[in-house]
Amino acid sequence: MKTTKFLDSILQRAAQNFKTIVLPEGEDERILEAAHHIAANKAAKLIILGNPEEIKAYYAKNNWSLENIELLKPENSPKLEEYANLLYELRKAKGMTIEEARKMALNYNYFGTLMIKAGDADGMVSGANHSTADTVRPALQIIKSAHKDRSVSSAVVLVANDKPYIFSDCAIIINPSEQELADMALASAETAIKFGLDPKVAMLSYSTYGSGSGGMVDKVKNATKIAQEMLENSELKGKALIDGELQADAALDMVVAKKKAPGSKVAGHANVMIFPCLEVGNIGYKLLQRLYGAEAYGPIMQGLNAPVNDLSRGALVEDIIGMIAITAIQAVK
Repeated sequence: MKTTKFLDSILQRAAQNFKTIVLPEGEDERILEAAHHIAANKAAKLIILGNPEEIKAYYAKNNWSLENIELLKPENSPKLEEYANLLYELRKAKGMTIEEARKMALNYNYFGTLMIKAGDADGMVSGANHSTADTVRPALQIIKSAHKDRSVSSAVVLVANDKPYIFSDCAIIINPSEQELADMALASAETAIKFGLDPKVAMLSYSTYGSGSGGMVDKVKNATKIAQEMLENSELKGKALIDGELQADAALDMVVAKKKAPGSKVAGHANVMIFPCLEVGNIGYKLLQRLYGAEAYGPIMQGLNAPVNDLSRGALVEDIIGMIAITAIQAVK
């Protein structure tokens, strides 16, 4: 396994709290190998959903210990009916029947999410073999938003030259409104603090302080004002800075920042990037990851009552290890 300074640091932080994380894709060898490394580092207790006999055989073949790992087949769980009733109570107002709840509880992503809701786990990581929608939908229906007045969004932790950045949104909100961009800014600042960053949030655009014009520029300008007002009335006041609209070079480069945004406390120092649309954010982080070898962990869900995080279906073992550690850190209250 390839290790990095950032990966080592989050494994150590996760180990300090030892949360219980569900992995509903026990059929994937990448998940099983990642679980082995997490357990060996005592970074979390893991519950792997799948066929226990097949997983035991795979671990035995590799001479891996199952210490700190629980294997569970949802179909055989003594809590299956309890979880089905929990789902029914949560969704009956939406028309769900108890029969539908029993069937849905057998879906491994729903089962894992219900474990969190029931207090039997602290978080979940899925997506190696499922779409983002398959991972996110149960979380939105069962875990739900921590802030009724804020939208749920996603972020990617991108590490370049051993320096972490938060990128949002790269997976959930396709064309965010002004309010959704503002919500994203505050949620991403909270995510940054979770990982020891002093959040300096750049609301990105193709314009810096009015150098360009157009509807997209106006959207980012207005979103910046909303986010700054929200910041003043939140628990984050004094802990984060938000500025925009800023071009990426002005956000990151001090020389450019002095020319384009003199006096800005964010320009040239930004470590949280809020993209004007999902398309830009998703393309941007994947270009950096593939062309320059930047580490990318995510998408991380922001704004839920408990952490449920997604994986890229092309995730490497190292990516999965990082996401499990990140989820464990998010689960610390």
